[in-house]
Amino acid sequence: MNIKLFATLFLAVFSVTLGVGLVVPFLPVYAHELGATGLYIGFMFGVFSLSRTVFLPYFGKISDRKGRKPFITTGLLAYFLVSIAYVFSKSVELFIVIRFLQGIASAMIFPVALAYVGDITPERREGFIMGLFSLSLYGGLSLGPVIGGVVKDSFGIQISFLSMGLFNFAGFLLCLILLPPRKEENPRSKTKHPLDYRVLMKDRYIAGLFIFRFAYTTCIGIIWAFLPLFADSAFNLSSSLIGILLMLGVLTTGLLQTPMGLLADRFNKRILIAIGGLVAGAALFSFVKVHSIWGLFFANTVFGVGGGIAIPSVMAMTVILGRRAHSMGSIMGLLTMGHSLGMLLGPIMAGIMMDAFELGMGFIVGTAVMLLGIIISLVLTANFQTLVKDSS
Repeated sequence: MNIKLFATLFLAVFSVTLGVGLVVPFLPVYAHELGATGLYIGFMFGVFSLSRTVFLPYFGKISDRKGRKPFITTGLLAYFLVSIAYVFSKSVELFIVIRFLQGIASAMIFPVALAYVGDITPERREGFIMGLFSLSLYGGLSLGPVIGGVVKDSFGIQISFLSMGLFNFAGFLLCLILLPPRKEENPRSKTKHPLDYRVLMKDRYIAGLFIFRFAYTTCIGIIWAFLPLFADSAFNLSSSLIGILLMLGVLTTGLLQTPMGLLADRFNKRILIAIGGLVAGAALFSFVKVHSIWGLFFANTVFGVGGGIAIPSVMAMTVILGRRAHSMGSIMGLLTMGHSLGMLLGPIMAGIMMDAFELGMGFIVGTAVMLLGIIISLVLTANFQTLVKDSS
């Protein structure tokens, strides 16, 4: 594996997710202070995933033909410009527009970077390499809320927006300078005729992974959009403590990526996905039962354990299927689309539950979605081990 490419992509994604983590967890509270209802908060998070969902198929598929670097660098530069736009936004409506544009930039970065790593991943090392790379994502998202909480409490959220922009620009410079020109990329990453998405979605293994990603990310969307508000209203936590609360879940998931990735290379991946999903679902349901700050922190940490168990196996299976179909970018784009749909529908659904009933109902509905996703995924991915053996 090309260590230089891996390290460059790792640091670039880490810088972006660190910047995002500085700001996103505190947008619900900030928007609520500006007068946003639960539904508006849901839209503010959901519109980001809407634009990602619309553009992911295009960027993922065309990167299989045109190469990875142009999309990654353009997306990172766009992220920087969007970060600066946050500084001048003073209304919830403008926040929604900016989040829409940020979603387009995100569609250029994450699935294409994942596909790039998939291109250079050796066979039978998919779980370990993808788990190791996932540390860039979860490391940035875990440190970001902690740093962002301190920055917001000390200097205000406008400085948090500027800090996000600086980290995004650093990632842009890294990729612009260190990634090789498009013509020098791995030839396997540039397929003249990647499979059409309609063909890919007919593959039951891809469909099973898509549904699990959707269900799991629906729960994440609910947590990121409404757990800060729940912690603020029910326990009166400061921004710094909210940052630590969110950090614990993401950090736990990140720390488990590499060891669970190693396990995924040696054990039944479907079983690990089911176990992780059940743990995450139980933790989400427990949010409505906690009566103390410590219970809240414990529940979110357990949710992180569930993700840490399941996600490396999901990513390993995705790389195997992408290599088999010679459409790594297309399949990564498709799975990231499932991620985006969950982040789109989860906050909106929870926002409706909050306005119609109470905030805790969103967590209950998310639990039901998680359980249903596990069942459907297990059915569709049956005999995956046989598929891998036949391909070998």
